[in-house]
This record gives sequence, C-alpha cells and structure tokens, in this order.
Amino acid sequence: MSGELTKARQKLTGINASLKMGKYMAAAQALNDAIIIMLSAQLMKNEREEFAQMIESTVYALNNHKELRKVYPLLLHYAPGAEKKLLEEIYEMRKVLQEDVNENAQKDLNALEAKKKEELARGQRHLDGKEFDEARQVFDKLTGEFPGDAELKADIADRYYKAGLNQDAVGHLSQAINESPESIHLYNRIGMVLRKMQDFDSAESYYKRALGICQTDEYLFFNLGRLYYDWQQWGKMAEAAKMAVAINPNFAEAKKLLAFAQKKIDA
Repeated sequence: MSGELTKARQKLTGINASLKMGKYMAAAQALNDAIIIMLSAQLMKNEREEFAQMIESTVYALNNHKELRKVYPLLLHYAPGAEKKLLEEIYEMRKVLQEDVNENAQKDLNALEAKKKEELARGQRHLDGKEFDEARQVFDKLTGEFPGDAELKADIADRYYKAGLNQDAVGHLSQAINESPESIHLYNRIGMVLRKMQDFDSAESYYKRALGICQTDEYLFFNLGRLYYDWQQWGKMAEAAKMAVAINPNFAEAKKLLAFAQKKIDA
C-alpha cells in the first residue's frame, strides 16, 4: 500500500501545477483520486494527519483560485474525517468542469470549422479568378493545418475538378483515399476524374479497388460502366451495367447503359 500512498501524495502535490496551467478538471480529479486512495488504505495516525493537512491545503487552494471560481463558484468544505462528504462535493465540481471542457472543446471545433470554410472560400476566389498558383498555396496550407482530413481533400479536389485542374484533383483524391481507404465515394470521384482525363487504366484500377471493398453499390458499377463506354470496352460495359441492374432493378440509367452495350456487342 506504500506505493499507493506515494501516488496519492504525488497527486495532491501536483494540483497547484494543474491550477497554474488552467487544468481545473485535472486538479479536481487528482484530489478525488487521492481521497479514494486514502480511504482505502490502513493509515497510521501520523499518516492520516499528514493527508488531512494536505487535503485541507488543497481545498484552500481550489477555493481561492480566482479563475476556477469563475467556472465553479461554489466552495468546497472539508474537515478531517469528512472525506466522503468532500468526495460528493468534488463530484458536483467535476460535473460542472466537464461541461465547461465540452463547451470549450465545441467552441474550438467551431472556430476550426469557421477557419476551414474561410480558407476554402479564399481559395475558391483564386480559382474563380484563374489565379491557380495562389489557389494551390491556400489549399496546400489548409491541408497542412488539417492533416488526415480526407473529406477536406475531397472538397478541394472537387473545386479543382470544376476549375478544370484535373491533375490537382487526382492528387488530392489519391491522398484522401490513402487516409480513408474504406470510403467508396472517394473511389467514385477519382474514377470519374480519371475517366475525364482518359486515363482509363488508372480509373479502372481505382474502381476495382473499390469493388474489393464493396459489391453492393449500384452507382459504383454504373460509373465503371460509364468508364467502359468511353473506353469502348462493350463487353465489360455490359457486365458492369448488369451488376448495377441486379443490385437495383429500378435503375433506369443502368438499364439504358446495358441496352446500349448489348446493341454494340450484337452489331
């Protein structure tokens, strides 16, 4: 148990540092944990007195911390032997502090999203003005600030695609797929861009990768059929269209694709 008591002492002595850093939840949690350890231990009289003094000192520090008081205005109360009562008060404090943590976290997320939208709009203005190098600088900086955000890269890729910058679109979609390899819609997007670029082999490769993940997406098969239409691979086009219709018998466009392929095959 001596090891646990040492841990309890360390938690109590570290609370002032947590308060200085504004880590109020960590401070409250440390006090909570130290009291639980104390209550579960068989303490000698001098040890119990030592812990009582440390807890009393910690409660005083919490009660007199001005910034903490703004978040949690209620005072903690402690007397030696009333540790369980103090735990109840700490529980209420932790609930309020957790709400504050969640609220601040949401504010941070909102601020990040607002910044993301602002930079996307700025990059779009450069694209609209045919200032492509400036747009790339904005978008590259933005993706650097949000690493691992596959949807952001997909959004930027769509903007490049609409601006006619297909190679830039492919680069961002390729990165997005590496970060989110299970996202079928990303394969559909890059396949469509590569088809427009007439890079049929690469487009087919991405569609096949997607089909290795999912065999029940009719639009995946339909877009693969569209690729084979441009590629004039009528047999493969018919097979892809058949799969799309098999998944969704009411898929009118896939039926038209299939009929066209069969007509070409029979010609």
